[in-house]
Amino acid sequence: MHRANAEMKSCIEECLRCYQMCLSTAMGHCLEAGGRHTEPQHLSLMMACAEMCRTSAHFMLIGSELHKRSCRLCAEICQQCAADCERIGEMKDCVDACRRCAESCQKMAA
Repeated sequence: MHRANAEMKSCIEECLRCYQMCLSTAMGHCLEAGGRHTEPQHLSLMMACAEMCRTSAHFMLIGSELHKRSCRLCAEICQQCAADCERIGEMKDCVDACRRCAESCQKMAA
């Protein structure tokens, strides 16, 4: 079993934070706000982002060599989610969490 270095531990934390933020924002704020916040494509992207963040954290926690590939995809989805949340508005915390996670995952994927 490999030992997670500081950079990996930081990425795991960012992934778990983004997972929590996307899930709680989608199921709380977006459903309450309605309108554009509940567009199927938007909610689906937020759920995909949350799940990919959870999966990437899981891959790193178990020491899977596939974590670089999951992190690459996670960074891509987080960037899309950040852009979509920014487009709709009123979700700055989610945008920030997605951008931090994307940046961290890009480093892990390198």
